[in-house]
Amino acid sequence: MSFLGRQSVIAALTANAVRPARGQRSGVGSFLAGFVFNETAPQMLALTALDAAAHLPRGRRKGFRAKAGLALAGASALGLTRMVRRSQQAADSLEEALVEGLGVDYVEQLDEVPDPADLATRWRHLARPFDFSDDGVRVIRNLSYTDAGRRGHLDLYLPAGEDAITDAPVLLQVHGGAWSVGAKEHQGRPLMNRMAAQGWVCVAINYRLSPRDAWPAHIVDVKRAIAWVRAHIADYGGNPDYLAITGGSAGGHLTALAALTPGDPDFQPGFEDADTSVQAAVPFYGVYDFAGSTGLTNAIGMRDTFLGPRVMQTTWTDAPDLYEAASPILRITPDAPDFFVIHGELDSLVAVDQARMFVAELRRTSKKSVVYAELPGAQHAFDVFHSLRSAHAVRAVDRYLTWHWNTWRHGLEADSGVEPEDLDGPSVEQGA
Repeated sequence: MSFLGRQSVIAALTANAVRPARGQRSGVGSFLAGFVFNETAPQMLALTALDAAAHLPRGRRKGFRAKAGLALAGASALGLTRMVRRSQQAADSLEEALVEGLGVDYVEQLDEVPDPADLATRWRHLARPFDFSDDGVRVIRNLSYTDAGRRGHLDLYLPAGEDAITDAPVLLQVHGGAWSVGAKEHQGRPLMNRMAAQGWVCVAINYRLSPRDAWPAHIVDVKRAIAWVRAHIADYGGNPDYLAITGGSAGGHLTALAALTPGDPDFQPGFEDADTSVQAAVPFYGVYDFAGSTGLTNAIGMRDTFLGPRVMQTTWTDAPDLYEAASPILRITPDAPDFFVIHGELDSLVAVDQARMFVAELRRTSKKSVVYAELPGAQHAFDVFHSLRSAHAVRAVDRYLTWHWNTWRHGLEADSGVEPEDLDGPSVEQGA
């Protein structure tokens, strides 16, 4: 490909990442074209600069095509520089969210108070963004928690040291993939590696997928995994009484729904008496409105064009109760556990308004703490591999989970630092 051709492609990808499309169909294409590019902005900036430098002498001697390529490279460099800066801004956004939601003294419950070096931008992972190896972690793969074959397997991430661990806090990771694709090995790795290296037991699960299995098979499997953890995790050094849950996209939806529906018999067929409660939930860019009760165009469009035919396998008109029961925003009660909700400002698959309204409803209703971080410039799936933004997010979630574990085991509680009257946005009527 010519220099002009390469720079035309980079310029188009940069423009898409800076201002992604938000429509029901165009948003999918914008996400596919942009989410990896967005998180590799530093690498793309370096490559663009090198490519332009190599062609700069020729651009001075030759005609329109070389000069046009250099102009596009300059425009792309400006856009990519902006993207890098917005990735770095995630550190401030996340820390401000923790202070707002937990109070400025939340750091007193951390094992160590973070210093500027802890919050600084980490550049070392950028050379190998997809390398998830970690000498501080060992993995036990493909334990069965249901009889669903490969879809009923889970992996355990444990500290690599030979010393036996006991009563370690447990984190359950639920992968995303539109309730239709995905696997336990492919998401949440940076976070699980970090937490396991620090003494946590992390559990990554597969679950049944659509269209082979219709809703509610997905949430039933998540509940079965929680029940498995309660029954068996002590054998691997975990504390069966303390479980946090996390996941992104469809996994964020399942994380939130599981956290809000402990003991729901409709989601626990045959194991109704199992304890499926969790102590904290950390959903990333989740879907919170299956029923379209918020009135958001994004939620209604997803309901009618994707969820209905592929996941629910029935329509909203024919089974509104099924959709409402699957909507985390309609399942919030005063007994909801602590939440840390994270969403990207520029998410083109799941509108950020879903997260905003979900958090507003949590803060109106729940008695527990609610933390919300909205990351500037972030697209969907920003945390899947190592990047500047994902590193900041992982370290912030580490601080949150450490705060929560220490607060829980010392018998303390913390209310949200945000008063309900300070919130914007309409409330969502239950069953609307």
